[in-house]
Amino acid sequence: MRVWIAGAGFGRGRVLDVEDAQIPVLDHGITVGDGVFETVKGIGGEPFALSRHLRRLARSATGIGLPAPDLDLVADGVRQALDANPDVPSSRIRITVTGGPGPLGSHRTGGELTYIVAIGPFPPISPTDDVVVVPWKRNEHGALTGMKTTSYAENVVAVEYARKRGAGEAIFANTAGNLCEGTATNIFVVLGGRLVTPPLSAGPLAGITRELVLEWAGGEETDVPMSVLPDITEAFLTSSGRDVQPIRAIDDRVLPAAPGPVTSKVIEVFTERSASDLDP
Repeated sequence: MRVWIAGAGFGRGRVLDVEDAQIPVLDHGITVGDGVFETVKGIGGEPFALSRHLRRLARSATGIGLPAPDLDLVADGVRQALDANPDVPSSRIRITVTGGPGPLGSHRTGGELTYIVAIGPFPPISPTDDVVVVPWKRNEHGALTGMKTTSYAENVVAVEYARKRGAGEAIFANTAGNLCEGTATNIFVVLGGRLVTPPLSAGPLAGITRELVLEWAGGEETDVPMSVLPDITEAFLTSSGRDVQPIRAIDDRVLPAAPGPVTSKVIEVFTERSASDLDP
């Protein structure tokens, strides 16, 4: 694997073999998780929905108080990294921007940002997945709500909780007792024949695939009380790596169909539209 790095002593960016790519041990992204990131799907050597991802990257960075990243520089880094990894035609493009070298504490010194673009394969995605609801809540009023930050330890713990129970993804409620999101996914459910997903006010990340599903296939944004989970007839996860993935079971309750008719139609529409436009 070859990666692209800018800042951290690499100026406007260089492509390096992964074993030669080194950043300072006092980079704030390492010491306190002070950074943001995006995961972009690569198709045939081209990034999918890159413009949307870059806009969200900027929102996340400024949302946590970092300087606005140089998006032209990042886009060029993505291009260089893809060209340097031609053997990964269907790829996971990971863009990371950190606060750069900083002190051991939480305060920042306002130095140069570190930019990293790494390329690797997406793991195989199963036709369906099971999810479990974790006992911890998302805080829809938190300082990092809606920001895609590198402070991911809570998600790591939640995924391990799910996997120990035979599920592939963990689902969070929020402090109001409503459905929120997965660790790296958004969730859609079918209730009474209506396709719904939690609104951004409920605390989920504004997922790019979520956004495209709402634009292309419809659906409503509305609060979903956790108490109605037994009434769900269909559900699916969305993310850049999963696209639209039907949920087979929630907390060991097997849903009537996976995919059901609503989910099948969403998959059909998303597959058709995403194949025809790489930068929607």
